[in-house]
Amino acid sequence: MAKRKVDGVLLLDKPEGITSNLALQKAKRLYNAEKAGHTGTLDPFATGLLPLCLGEATKFSQFLLNADKVYLAEAQLGVRTTTADPEGEVIETRPVAVTEADVAAVLPRFIGAIDQVPPMHSALKRDGRPLYEYARKGIEIERQARRVQVYDIELVALRGDRLTLRVHSGKGLYVRTLAEDIGAVLACGAHLSALRREEVGPFAIADAVTLAELEAIDPEQRDQELLPPDCLIDDLPRLDLDIESTWQICHGQSIWRSGLRVGDLMRLYDPDGRFIGVAEVDLEGKAAPKRLLAS
Repeated sequence: MAKRKVDGVLLLDKPEGITSNLALQKAKRLYNAEKAGHTGTLDPFATGLLPLCLGEATKFSQFLLNADKVYLAEAQLGVRTTTADPEGEVIETRPVAVTEADVAAVLPRFIGAIDQVPPMHSALKRDGRPLYEYARKGIEIERQARRVQVYDIELVALRGDRLTLRVHSGKGLYVRTLAEDIGAVLACGAHLSALRREEVGPFAIADAVTLAELEAIDPEQRDQELLPPDCLIDDLPRLDLDIESTWQICHGQSIWRSGLRVGDLMRLYDPDGRFIGVAEVDLEGKAAPKRLLAS
């Protein structure tokens, strides 16, 4: 069967036990889509919100890479693993005598701008190779701490050695490193035992659909699950164009508007209100086409 040209954003609730790429390929097959991509991965053991871009929406996926995220994270106290998550081997166990008051006392240390050393089992690259390739060979690479933003950490529950937290963060946070660091401060050690992503930018898990649900409905209903490509950039200011300006932008020309600031981004719409792409204000103060939908 020939591939379809289908454009849109799918809010997928990724199941546990598969990679983000496999989830993407399964969704792509269900839609019989020519082109698809994701907006940042979840580890195989993690579940939750995985926005997928189909067709022309892939041109705007990078705008979601820097979005804030909310996670529901479960840490097992008293157990450290090689990967700081359930996929690693246990390297240390300690007794746990931690109260909710103990946890509440240490959480403020991890809110705000914090420095985090990326884990060896991560996709960050050194000399063109991801760190996890070195880790699998038992090679430890020195990593520089990175500044990440944590907006809030809510203590959801503490049941025995299981600590559940809701974490609202900016880009680049490793939740398993956060769990490990919290365990270190609590003096019992910890690893991230479960993770569910609840929000990415403006999108919430309540609006997501599972692969099983997609498989159970017919193709027409499946298409109704797709959001329009411009939902990825809803926070950018909107610029409505007349016929002449639309022609100029679509032919690679910049257009002048008053009040534009160099470097600003904006979403563009033609006279019929159809989304046509994104412009960036150039050094001359004109709106120049940056990413456009195929005409």
